[in-house]
Amino acid sequence: MSWIQALLLGLLQGLTEYLPVSSSGHLAIGQALFGLDDGSSNLAFTVLLHVATVLSTVVILWSEIVWLFKDLFKFQWNEGTKYIVNILISMIPVAIVGFLFKDKVEEVFGSGLLIVGIMLLVTASLLTFSYFAKPRQKEEISPLHAFIIGIAQACAVMPGLSRSGSTIATGLLLGNKKEKLAQFSFLMVIPPILGEALLDVKDMFEVGFSEAMGGISPVAALVGFFAAFISGCFACKWMINIVKKGKLIWFAVYCFIVGGLAIIFS
Repeated sequence: MSWIQALLLGLLQGLTEYLPVSSSGHLAIGQALFGLDDGSSNLAFTVLLHVATVLSTVVILWSEIVWLFKDLFKFQWNEGTKYIVNILISMIPVAIVGFLFKDKVEEVFGSGLLIVGIMLLVTASLLTFSYFAKPRQKEEISPLHAFIIGIAQACAVMPGLSRSGSTIATGLLLGNKKEKLAQFSFLMVIPPILGEALLDVKDMFEVGFSEAMGGISPVAALVGFFAAFISGCFACKWMINIVKKGKLIWFAVYCFIVGGLAIIFS
């Protein structure tokens, strides 16, 4: 992989991580267009790009993260503590998938564009349902809803099924306020991705850095990392505003088109 390809893939990852169009699906499509490996052997590079976008979340939502930790260390049952508990609850499904089905998930990432196209159509359907559904909007995300949203996040390990699209659409269908969902969706992904990154670092020590990166040079990896971080900062802020305005239907149309094309050319 050249540094230019890494740059473009990093930009693609950063932009699509927060937009409800599936970053993993677009990475698979981008790698196929570049004639690169399907992603099964350079999973570490994909995780590196995800870590970059997590850091962009920390930058954009820094004030909210500081508020959460301030409330947590008051050692009281307050709003921040409740919020953190909900994030921990949302992590349970994805932790189960990560520990029990990690190898199976990695196999799916190397299975071609057909599964990506199908999952993009599923993403489009979820976004469409959430757009036309008009449930009563609840003021706070409950622990039960946090767990259900966490199940949506666990399902979104499938390439092409958008994590942000799945979690936000699920939250909307449950009747949660759209103003709160984007922030919760972006914060709840930080612990799982960082945990996955730590596991991959352990694997790198076992198999060697070069093999884990699938032959990608350190320069290309750094270029991809910073491209994903910068574009992720832009996309995170943009997506929060989009969710508040309720304009997700256009992303459903986009996913239908791209998903259909991925199936046709798979």
